[in-house]
Formats: sequence, C-alpha cells, structure tokens
Amino acid sequence: MKTKPKTAAKNPQASVGIIGGSGLYNMKGLSETNEVRIKTPFGDPSEAIVTGVLEGKRVAFLARHGRGHRILPTEINYRANICALKLLGVERIISVSAVGSLKEELAPGEFLVADQFVDRTKHRISTFFGAGLVAHVSFGQPTCPQLSRLLADSCVHCGVKVHRKGTYICMEGPQFSTLAEAHMHRSLGFDVIGMTNVTEAKLAREAELCYGSIAMITDYDCWHADHESVTGAQIIATLNQNAENAQHVLREAVKAMPEHRECKCGTALAHALITDPKLVPAGTKKRLAPIIGKYLS
Repeated sequence: MKTKPKTAAKNPQASVGIIGGSGLYNMKGLSETNEVRIKTPFGDPSEAIVTGVLEGKRVAFLARHGRGHRILPTEINYRANICALKLLGVERIISVSAVGSLKEELAPGEFLVADQFVDRTKHRISTFFGAGLVAHVSFGQPTCPQLSRLLADSCVHCGVKVHRKGTYICMEGPQFSTLAEAHMHRSLGFDVIGMTNVTEAKLAREAELCYGSIAMITDYDCWHADHESVTGAQIIATLNQNAENAQHVLREAVKAMPEHRECKCGTALAHALITDPKLVPAGTKKRLAPIIGKYLS
C-alpha cells in the first residue's frame, strides 16, 4: 500500500507507534497487518511501517535502523519517521533502544525508562521548523509522564527489572565512547548512553506526540573494570536476551494503554509558534501541514 498524505490522518490507521531499535526489528503478535510506505514532506522513513492490531488496539511498528540494521544513527531520517507516524494518526510513541550503562547499579539485561536527556549530537536535524517559521516548544520534561509510568508499570507486571527514571545522554556515534568520555559522563551523573532517543523526543514534542523510552541496557560502556571494551558481539548477545522481554513489555503496555491522554503533549505547539502567521511562507505552511495544520493553514 502506498500513500502520500499531506495532513494528519482523519481516519487513523494506528493510535500507538512503536519504534524498534537495535535488536527489535519486528513486533510479535500483530494481526491484520499491512505494510505502509509513506512519502512525507521530509522524505522517506527508515522502513515500510507495519500496521496491525495488538491487544485490541491499532499499532504502527517502525524499525528505526531499517530491516537488517542498514542505517547508522546519524543517517536516520528522524523527521520522516516521526512525521510518518503522525500521518498515520499515532498519538503516542513507544521507543525501544539499546543503551550502555554508566552506573554499577544499572546492569546489563535491565531496563530504564528515561525521563531526561542530554544532547551531544552534532550532525543531525532535530526540528521541523525553520524556513520562515520559528517555534520554541517546552522541553523541560522531554518524555510523557503518563506514558512513562505506564511503561515502567508494564515492566514490573512482566517481571522485568526496571529503573523508573534516569538521564539518557545521546552521543553522535557510530563509534562507542572513549574511556575519557565514559569517565566524564559518569562524573556528570548521567545514567545511560545511546545514539538516537533525544532527536526522536524533540521531534515528537514538536509533532505533539507523547514519547516514552524503554532503554534496554546491554553493557557497561567501557568504564567498568570487568568490561574494559565494548564489542559488537557482546552487545548482540545481550540484545537477544533483552528482545523477548521487550516484546512482553510492549504487549502489556499496549494492552493497558488508556484511551485518552492526560498530559500536555497534545498541545505542545499551542504557545510555541512565534512567527507572525502573515509572514510564514506558503511553501513552509504546506510542508509543515502535518505538524501545524490545526494552528496555521
């Protein structure tokens, strides 16, 4: 199925979006599935989006790095990914990703539901705005508190050890940290390190979507005395162990997902658009219609 929507879906194909990262390339248990290839104003998303029914709810699954893990963190078209989910009618995004631990008590195999981010990326676009339209969204609380509580509760329900909050530092990659960087991140009190989530979170907020992050801990970065270096083989082994737990948690979270949002994510742009509407170029309005359509036309 191919579609080229220009504004957010009037008849949603999904209400919950799941973005799967390293180790999670599909969603088990989806029924009535359909592959949707969407052309967004920002280009193509990472992969065809699989829509279907999970625990009685319409869900859209997107493999962040593409099937077969073909796309580097820096190469991901984050704007297209978030916009495509918005166009399908998604209101909540659950992000699942692999991270390294920066603290002894955050062990490989455990999950962390991030509530804060630090952005150390360098080479990626992290806003929908510009080209004649300025917007400044609130980002003090970068994840949705309602969705984050649900994700942590779902981990507990499934018997997965979870840390209910923590700071995720997002580096550019694709190389892992140097030892000096790892020590610096630890001295600053950060909890886990990854390469993708902060960019998604910023764009989800601009798109007025709830965003919650399940960070699957795979390793101790390179700082731990018993883990002096991080290798791809080590991470893949732990990823495989985490993947089954993630599937159970996602099913439980979707099952327990309330119908209505009780957060402010859905009105993030209400007071964020700064530019005089009369001065916004028509081309910019058209390109951003999926994001700003209810405010500017």
